[in-house]
Amino acid sequence: MAIRHYRAIAYQSPGDGPGDGWDVVFPDFPGLVSQGDTAHDALENGREALALHVEGMLAEGLELPAPSRVNERDQDWVLPIVAQQNPPPLHALIGVEIPGESVRMNITMEKALVDRLDAAASREGASRSGFLAQAVREKLQRNRELT
Repeated sequence: MAIRHYRAIAYQSPGDGPGDGWDVVFPDFPGLVSQGDTAHDALENGREALALHVEGMLAEGLELPAPSRVNERDQDWVLPIVAQQNPPPLHALIGVEIPGESVRMNITMEKALVDRLDAAASREGASRSGFLAQAVREKLQRNRELT
């Protein structure tokens, strides 16, 4: 699974006070907006919004935009956000996993283990394949941390 990093800009609208919350936009995805009580919250919520948006685009067979460069001129709709001074907008790169090509495979497992697998996947709202793939990712990550 590849990771692409997309630009995010967290900002407060002009006239907002410290307690009025923050918005986050993605220059590569016009219309994708998220919010939070703080800049950090907005970026964290933006991370989730971006992942869901990308997942939806891929499910519909749409092509994802290439990530824009940090120093690339922004689209006209982004310029007023970037120009704000008080407080200044926060720029971040947010990584999102882009699934690679799926490969069908056959495996053999003890029936009781398959039953437990299906029950666990169902509790998480995942498919059997999705649950197994996530388990493998987590195991590989743990092994990398140990070496």
